Amino acid sequence: MSEAAFPVAPARHRHPRLGYLMAATAGVLWGVNGAVSKTILASGLSSERLAQVRSLGAAAGLVAILAVTAPGRLPLTRRELPYVVLFGVGGLALVQFFYFLAIARLAIGIALLVEYLAPLLVALWARFVQRAHVRRRIWVALALALTGLGLIVDAFGGGAQLSTSGLVFALGGAFAYALYVLLAEHVVGGRDPVSLLAWGFLFASLFWAIVVPWWSFPTGSLTEVTSLGGHLSDHSAPVWLLALWMIVLGTIVPFFLLVSALRHLSATTVGIVAMIEPVVGALVGWVWLGESLDGVQLAGAAVVLVAILLAQTARE
Repeated sequence: MSEAAFPVAPARHRHPRLGYLMAATAGVLWGVNGAVSKTILASGLSSERLAQVRSLGAAAGLVAILAVTAPGRLPLTRRELPYVVLFGVGGLALVQFFYFLAIARLAIGIALLVEYLAPLLVALWARFVQRAHVRRRIWVALALALTGLGLIVDAFGGGAQLSTSGLVFALGGAFAYALYVLLAEHVVGGRDPVSLLAWGFLFASLFWAIVVPWWSFPTGSLTEVTSLGGHLSDHSAPVWLLALWMIVLGTIVPFFLLVSALRHLSATTVGIVAMIEPVVGALVGWVWLGESLDGVQLAGAAVVLVAILLAQTARE
């Protein structure tokens, strides 16, 4: 999933077109990563183990990049420590975990749409908890989101039924995503985003090492060859190769692109452009995995997208 919530110092020379390209590319890579992750889950690797692999791989890659390019950005202060730990565990670890649980039970596009309700939750938090000024459009966004979700889950009858547990997990991911955004923006916003992500994924890795110890990791599962499933079921790939794609092209590269885009565009604009992720996720799920939605659910998805767009622009 994409996380466009980092205050980054503006570049001396802004290039908006480059920023749009970077943010859109990040969204596309995340959208494709949903199908890759779902294929890995279908091979038998659990959601906990997949989150563990992604966290450790991303942490190792980001720390290595910083160690070579900017080692001075790595040190962590004592004041930052508890918040970065919460950011890594309550934000990154749980966002991934709930997302993997959700896509194992739902079409990728639907899981992403539900988790992308996080901007709406953040705006509501800003309005009622922080007493910040929020544009009135937040109420329109809330009404649209509830209407769209009602159409998606067949609340009004006529569509295909969806997994209740999958929707619950996706909503859990939305709350974890909102926590992630709030921590990134208001608690540790003074730290540069790449080192924040490096530490966040590192603490997420430590969390998963406690929950599911590495010494019990089913290493043989990574060397197995699995079918790509859906319309590509005649093709196969080793699980380790899919996991490498997930770590590099599904995590490190898109995060780097998104952070770079923030040097050329505002966070709100980047967040809106990154909304291409659920669209791409749904398209890839249809083309690759054979996932599809009926007309009513497609209409609901469109309504939710509009709600997310309004929520992204509701906070001042």
